[in-house]
Amino acid sequence: MNGFLEQIAACLGDAEPASFTVTGEGGLPSVFAVTDMATATIGAASCEIARLVGQTSGTAPAVTVDRRQASFWYDLTFQAQGWEIPGIWDSIAGDYPTRDGWIRLHTNAPHHRAAAQRVLGDHPDRAAMAPAVARWEAKALEDAVVAENGCAAEMRAIEAWKAHPQGMAVNAEPLIHMDWTDGTPDGRDVDPARPLAGLKILDCTRVLAGPAAGRFLAGFGADVLRVDPPWWEEPLLEPDMTLGKRCTGLDLTREADRETFAGLLAEADLFLHGYRSDALEKIGFGIDRRRTLNPALIDVSLDAYGWSGPWKARRAFDSLIQMSSGIAHAGMIRRGADKPVPLPVQALDHATGYLLAIAALRGIAERRASGRVLRARASLARTAKLVIDNDPDRLDGPLAPRADADFLPEPEITGRGPALRLKPPVTIDGAPMRHDRPATMLRSSPPRW
Repeated sequence: MNGFLEQIAACLGDAEPASFTVTGEGGLPSVFAVTDMATATIGAASCEIARLVGQTSGTAPAVTVDRRQASFWYDLTFQAQGWEIPGIWDSIAGDYPTRDGWIRLHTNAPHHRAAAQRVLGDHPDRAAMAPAVARWEAKALEDAVVAENGCAAEMRAIEAWKAHPQGMAVNAEPLIHMDWTDGTPDGRDVDPARPLAGLKILDCTRVLAGPAAGRFLAGFGADVLRVDPPWWEEPLLEPDMTLGKRCTGLDLTREADRETFAGLLAEADLFLHGYRSDALEKIGFGIDRRRTLNPALIDVSLDAYGWSGPWKARRAFDSLIQMSSGIAHAGMIRRGADKPVPLPVQALDHATGYLLAIAALRGIAERRASGRVLRARASLARTAKLVIDNDPDRLDGPLAPRADADFLPEPEITGRGPALRLKPPVTIDGAPMRHDRPATMLRSSPPRW
């Protein structure tokens, strides 16, 4: 775990890594140190909360992370009570053998499914799709699907990714880009029991990484307002990733909604977003416009393949980055398997989410102390390098399965139905992680603070 903490400290410019107590045992089944990464990222983010408290009290409270619960928080954090959880994958999403290797199609979004079908034909399921994929070479199919604005990734080995132009570009990037501009200290008081109370966070992220960051911040009192377009749905993740948040909807192709969005930005403390590198500029909300609207706005963003290189604007998700970066190939080789072996959870997403939270919290503390305003950026592909660079000395023993004692005792009434929620993975003395709002439905609140 120390390697993860040291690399996080280095990107923050800290002389020493975060220090906290670890309890629990076992780990997620992987040839990579996934539980160590979960423990390190959640612990480091929690230490930033403690650091913020210490600005007011003079002493940072102690932090304890349960590595078993941290592992569980890298997966779904709820257990449905009396209703069925939707399936995670579209019927044609998944890994396929090609003429010369393997490829993964990501088709959960309707427009991404349509892109794959424009290349491969309209097939109802994986069994029907497989013969069409098998006729292609992996790279040619990846290029064809991407050219249709779809999502696909050829399985590459780690060394092949290191030699690839995009791999070389993103691996040369910092784990978190952090740029600062001068400003005026905000002088805001911090409630040691709810350190982020009163902070307004505009969350324009979807799926896992960004939403995980917003969920963590909401757990310490932040007012998180998530924004989704009218057509977006996340039936599986909604009860997980809207925890503690209000959710609204805006269509940023409409002038009236853009005006509403500008008003939200003007009042926000933090803008958390996962748009591709050129998307906001195209609709008139580039960094210069955001700075004009709100000079004190902390700006934290994520991307899939990184912020430089030929693929910096390419669409992708965690499972695709695992294929591109060599993680799935390394899993296959080390397990002696005959197909890609990914990480047991979407660990790149979750780790990147906590890295975003770490950056956001450092920005909040610094703006309060000196007035400096942060712009931070992270990417799934750069987090993949963090995984690869921290090969475990030994594999973890088995993680005990979830039990009733791992959940809070009272059911939570989510927007989809009642559910049991996992207990928090971290304890901060005097500042418990607690979500004031249950998980809700997308677009269930008006677009206002």
